[in-house]
Amino acid sequence: MSRTTLSERGGAPAADDGQDGGGPDDGGNGPRRALPPVALVVTAGAGALLSVGAFLGLYVRPTSDDWCALWKARDLGVLGITGDFYLTQNGRVTNAFLTGLLYSDGILGPSLLPAFLVVTLGIGLYLLGRAALRALRLPFPRVAALTATLVVEALLFFAGTRPYQVLLWAPATVSHTLPSVVGVWAALSAVVAARSRRRWARSAAVGAAVLLGAAIGMLSEPFVAMSGLIALAVGVLCLPRFGRTRDRFVPTWCAAWCLGLLIGLVLLSTSPGARWRRAQRPGTPLSLAEVRATLGDWYRIWETVGGQWAYAGALAAGVLLGLAVAFAAPGPSPDRRIASPDRRIASPGPKDAHPDREGASPHRKSEPDAPSPDAPSPYDPSPDAPPSRGTFLVAVALPVPLIALGSLVAAYGLRGGYGPGGWTYARTWTSFLVPFLLALCGYGAWLGHRIGRRLGRAPTTGGARAAGLVVLVVTGAVAVASLTALVLPVRTLTTKTVARSIAWDRQDVRIRAEAAAGRREVTYRPLLIGGLAEPFFTEVYADDWAARCAAAYYGVERLVRP
Repeated sequence: MSRTTLSERGGAPAADDGQDGGGPDDGGNGPRRALPPVALVVTAGAGALLSVGAFLGLYVRPTSDDWCALWKARDLGVLGITGDFYLTQNGRVTNAFLTGLLYSDGILGPSLLPAFLVVTLGIGLYLLGRAALRALRLPFPRVAALTATLVVEALLFFAGTRPYQVLLWAPATVSHTLPSVVGVWAALSAVVAARSRRRWARSAAVGAAVLLGAAIGMLSEPFVAMSGLIALAVGVLCLPRFGRTRDRFVPTWCAAWCLGLLIGLVLLSTSPGARWRRAQRPGTPLSLAEVRATLGDWYRIWETVGGQWAYAGALAAGVLLGLAVAFAAPGPSPDRRIASPDRRIASPGPKDAHPDREGASPHRKSEPDAPSPDAPSPYDPSPDAPPSRGTFLVAVALPVPLIALGSLVAAYGLRGGYGPGGWTYARTWTSFLVPFLLALCGYGAWLGHRIGRRLGRAPTTGGARAAGLVVLVVTGAVAVASLTALVLPVRTLTTKTVARSIAWDRQDVRIRAEAAAGRREVTYRPLLIGGLAEPFFTEVYADDWAARCAAAYYGVERLVRP
């Protein structure tokens, strides 16, 4: 298939491979040649960190909620643990079902889960970036896109205060990391259905959105709030009246997602398990003092996030991506892309203007629901009604209030569920850290694209080349420095995880031997990691759920201190 045909079908322009798109005499030629090596260095660094994190899954051993999940999945089965969660624990049916599947073969599932999360989230973000650039009629530089994807992933998993919980501890990753993966792939399914323009594909996507939304609603309340806000905003912005789409598929899909979230949330909140959990910690009536306290918790969360300067790496990776896009696609500025040749080719013309267009044969006339693949997709902006500058500015500014509001809802829920210290449960921050990092990367890409276009239009002078090289070197240095800042946390995480796995295996062999010999009480030495609870975390054994679950896992009556 030729590149011209790809452009006609709404794909990336001819320079989608990231090669030099301009002549050798333009001012951006030096930075253009230096960009690939810089991107490769950053990509290698981020990839190495993620590889270590994925490999550490093999050294994960039970702790905290793992103890309860292991014996319940073994003794009750998948449906049994699901019913237990719904009736007596917290009502999170999806969480229980996935937990039952994950622990059905002991620790094998939790050991493989980190690698699964790294791979699926990385592929999803990579394809989502490709879809976004394609929608903007911009080229797709593969190496730079991979750089941005891996940097965002590395920062998400390792730059926070609880990397073990965010990546390696299955109960937290199922509740707070996996929903973001599902959300990314759900958005990709909507993009595919919108581009296909087939009625059955769109209907299936809308139905799947309801089902997935309902499942998410019974899995993670913080992600319900964040994804619901995003879907609502996207649905409004993509109404046909604003000129971004020709029909109502995107708003319909977003409405279906929100409906599913609402259904799942209602099923969760009305469950016997959720009522029991609320009874353990009655909610504080909403008051001015409680609002101030929630705002204080919200401020502490973002003070902690803002104190980690490594997050600037997401912005730097975005700049590298924007520079690569600009260098690969010389020509009209994105602000004038509506008048570009690709956009004119995509415009629907007379029915006899193209032999493959709908209406060119009697057969096509009799099947209006199966248009030619050459026809422009309703997902693409209408060339007859280009988006206004106001719509563009709203789309650029919208992530900030959405992320702020979503994180505020999360802070309120954490305070209600865990008390004044609930805001420190950083594993729950993933729901808004993912869009936060993507927004940083997006803003960086916008800035890098503008810089790259200016360099491409600059005359052939040493000053222009020097300026471009300075931008590239500074951006690459920030990206490398942010990844370097993650080396120590990853090293510490590796050392503690591996050391604990060795000690745990030795203790596990001893306890199993004692249990097989008929002992009803066995000695257990707590092996702390990741700020999580272990047996004997409380002085009162009757309140020590971790010790009781560990005893049930080993088939003994009681654990005793060493």
